[in-house]
Amino acid sequence: MAKARTQFICQSCGTVHNRWAGKCENCGEWNTIVEEDPMGGIGSGPGKTPKKGRPVALTALSGEIEEAPRIHTAMSELDRALGGGFVRGSAVLIGGDPGIGKSTLLMQAAAALARRGHKIIYVSGEEAVAQVRLRAQRLAAADTDVMLAAETNVEDILATLAEGKRPDLVIIDSIQTLWSELAESAPGTVTQVRTGVQAMIRFAKQTGAAMVLVGHVTKDGQIAGPRVVEHMVDAVLYFEGDRGHHYRILRTVKNRFGPTDEIGVFEMSDKGLREVANPSELFLGERNEKSPGAAVFAGMEGTRPILVEVQALVAPTSLGTPRRAVVGWDSARLSMILAVLEAHCGVRLGQHDVYLNVAGGYRISEPAADLAVASALVSSLAGIALPADCVYFGEVSLSGAIRPVAHTAQRLKEAEKLGFSAALLPSASAELPKGSSGRWSEVGSLPDLVARIAGSKGALRVEDDV
Repeated sequence: MAKARTQFICQSCGTVHNRWAGKCENCGEWNTIVEEDPMGGIGSGPGKTPKKGRPVALTALSGEIEEAPRIHTAMSELDRALGGGFVRGSAVLIGGDPGIGKSTLLMQAAAALARRGHKIIYVSGEEAVAQVRLRAQRLAAADTDVMLAAETNVEDILATLAEGKRPDLVIIDSIQTLWSELAESAPGTVTQVRTGVQAMIRFAKQTGAAMVLVGHVTKDGQIAGPRVVEHMVDAVLYFEGDRGHHYRILRTVKNRFGPTDEIGVFEMSDKGLREVANPSELFLGERNEKSPGAAVFAGMEGTRPILVEVQALVAPTSLGTPRRAVVGWDSARLSMILAVLEAHCGVRLGQHDVYLNVAGGYRISEPAADLAVASALVSSLAGIALPADCVYFGEVSLSGAIRPVAHTAQRLKEAEKLGFSAALLPSASAELPKGSSGRWSEVGSLPDLVARIAGSKGALRVEDDV
């Protein structure tokens, strides 16, 4: 008879060990490793003889394709991030920092759906019913038919959901508070989180109800618990934002029923979250057009173009090692741009402090911002203000060449819509908008960009239409 294999799982980070140890080597926590039978879970006892399986029907790839039925909310930004609304029978995982507004967003979405005649059940494991009602009053959602429950036991929640009419949307806030009698560990551990999520997803698939799960995040910004939870659900969204600014971004990182890397932009107020239909106006609201070191970057977030101001300050240093401070961009990327400027353009920045900031608290992740950053750095060093009606985008290579980027037409159309009549873009850029009245100037290398700014005397030389 084959010997049953057991494994030891850390209840804090989910790392699998071959033997028990007092300290987890991955997360460094003590007394968190528990023995688990992979066939039956913790404390499952001797394994049972598996029953004989039944054959399932096989189908071909060809055939009719049916669109996934969706539940549309009255919040267009939330629908954008979800790919068109909640899909019936799907499970959505939403994570974010504490106090960022996850419960506020879901309460507003639940109230909007309840006003449209949908049955919504909100299960809170962290707050009492009175606290949830207080938030609903503040958000003007107390007059809706959203049903509340304060419960953490998985079996009790499933029994409640099975009563009466099938709900259209179920919100579980949060999965770290769930516990099941099938597992003997404490709530919030890997086994309990995995067991609770499996039960909720099984209910969603069997009944066709949309399930929204709220997850805590670690200090690194990742959703706490085993990463297998993100593989189990159909969509993963992160609710991001800076406490010093009012805007919030709902970012999609996984979506089986829609595009990824899509965002929805909200603004936090005392009345809840307000949708921002044009994020570019939010990030360009307080520009100083005559100040050197400021360049407007035409970026992309999923399918949405966003214009944001990149600010640079280059000042002589009194220290032996110059400072390099970056807010809203990759510091390693800034070091590369500075090295290319010094190696290929003769711009000496070794005796200067460099400060780079993305206005509005926004964070840029795409390399297309290289050209805007380089323009802002040269502008600040030379003391020459860049044109106020010009946008910049392009990727800088180590050889000093400026490479084209995708979605050129969308970036230029957004710039024209906001009143920008000129753009500096890489050479050989495709997808230029037809019938446009803007002046697009191409630049092939970083030395060419430096020569344009240095010889402009306050304005870039922008050629005729290309």
